[in-house]
Amino acid sequence: MGSITPYETAGGRRYRVRWRAPDHTQKEKRGLRTKHAAEIYLASVQMKIATGEYIDPALSRATVGQRHETWLNARKAAMKPSAFRVLEITWRLHVAPRWENVRLTDVAYSDVQDWLTELAEKRSATVTLRAYGILAGILDVAVRDRRIPSNPARGVVLPRKNKKRHVYLSHKQVEALAVESGDHGPLVRLLAYTGLRWGEAVAIRVDNIDIERRRLQVDENAVMVGGEIVVGTPKSHKRRSVPFPEFLVEPLEQLCAGKQSRALVFGDGFTHQRRPDQRKGWFVYAKKRSGVPAELTIHDLRHTAASLAIASGANVKAVQRMLGHASAAMTLDVYADLFDDDLDAVSTALHEARARSI
Repeated sequence: MGSITPYETAGGRRYRVRWRAPDHTQKEKRGLRTKHAAEIYLASVQMKIATGEYIDPALSRATVGQRHETWLNARKAAMKPSAFRVLEITWRLHVAPRWENVRLTDVAYSDVQDWLTELAEKRSATVTLRAYGILAGILDVAVRDRRIPSNPARGVVLPRKNKKRHVYLSHKQVEALAVESGDHGPLVRLLAYTGLRWGEAVAIRVDNIDIERRRLQVDENAVMVGGEIVVGTPKSHKRRSVPFPEFLVEPLEQLCAGKQSRALVFGDGFTHQRRPDQRKGWFVYAKKRSGVPAELTIHDLRHTAASLAIASGANVKAVQRMLGHASAAMTLDVYADLFDDDLDAVSTALHEARARSI
């Protein structure tokens, strides 16, 4: 039910519409110039209430900036501190300047598309997609909260993210890099033959190593967040057991010698090693002296481990478990280029099978 009442203003007679919202609070709309317009407005409100499409005008007046903390806080509980910090920075640098003071109801599809197109011209597809995800996520919550009827950011044309080419080292290249890395050589070999992430490797403790079984128990990850090292669980939040080759037994025993069980294997035993500087750190100089590709990153040593394991005959499931991927499908997707030779094997096997059967 609702009501329409006239009232006088300096500009003449106006009409006020009152109605009861689904939460039983009374709402009103003022300033309608004719009774007919007021009747149409009231009828549309009553129809939206009846069909469940009603949106409280007061709620829809909130800005994107006023709702972003709700969305971010929900992500914080489920994300690693390092990943969450990236979201905060993306909001501050790329989303807030354009959308912070815009009302939820004023966000238009074409405006979102124009913003993404302009952002993609200046930033990478990764940054653009991350910024879009934040805005779209905030608006999704607004739809669920019944602040807006639909999400105007959905369905826009997004930039395509080109897959970064992996750099794989051979056994000889890994050894050359390790030799030129000096005291960091054992760490380089461990990364290249186990597939551990940097944060997982530098968080390995003495009692995480089973020398007899040649296994590493990975249950911590030390990552840089805002200039400080934060220790948490591995990226997948799951502990895993990772094998290491026999030639790493002796260097690991030497690194563990004289240290207590909970001491860190790499470094002084107490302080987590920081990732080397990408411009002038020991890793940069080791690359130059060893002659490996200049574009090689620390993370490419993880890719190298996958490459060397697959080349040695390891199946996809074993590589998945070693790397800590969520599924074998993910491993196949990430390292599809390493299985190109399998296509030749399939065609050869089909040819031989046909020859035997006819």
